[in-house]
Amino acid sequence: MAYIPRLKKEYKEKGISALTEEFGYKNVMQVPKLEKIVLSKGVGAAVADKKLVDHAVEELTKISGQKAVPTVSKKDIASFKLRKGMPIGARVTLRGEQMYEFLDRLVTSALPRVRDFNGIKAKGFDGRGNYNLGITEQIIFPEIDIDKVNNISGMDITFVTSADTDKEAKSLLTELGLPFQKN
Repeated sequence: MAYIPRLKKEYKEKGISALTEEFGYKNVMQVPKLEKIVLSKGVGAAVADKKLVDHAVEELTKISGQKAVPTVSKKDIASFKLRKGMPIGARVTLRGEQMYEFLDRLVTSALPRVRDFNGIKAKGFDGRGNYNLGITEQIIFPEIDIDKVNNISGMDITFVTSADTDKEAKSLLTELGLPFQKN
């Protein structure tokens, strides 16, 4: 028997029925689902030091469990001394089993390690059912060794869902365990 992540199993057993009951879907295929999670990290100081991008790629690879790729600039910006094609960040896209495993680690071990944590803000929705979450310190992830970090930086996590509205997406992410703030 193949391995199924805990969150995926929980979503199939309880989440689909809860969302169907809440929004009155007539077909199981109408129920929104999480399609992918994108972790991205911009390294502004990489203009002066190229090794910073390598460190960012290495950290995202450790955090996600999947090889991250460096991102390059799309155009020249003279005031930032930036040239087209220069590496300025890193990103990784998670789908399938690894996506659910990352989400499980984020909810159960990383977010509770944030100082003064009382839930994530619900203002990160884009109007099309996707949610953006900014993390200020990468050291909240247990995979990162604090002694080997040369500078503390943040990252962006984007949850791409098949939901049509922000309300459906928020209900989906709440079912998957993301702790939103109470208003």
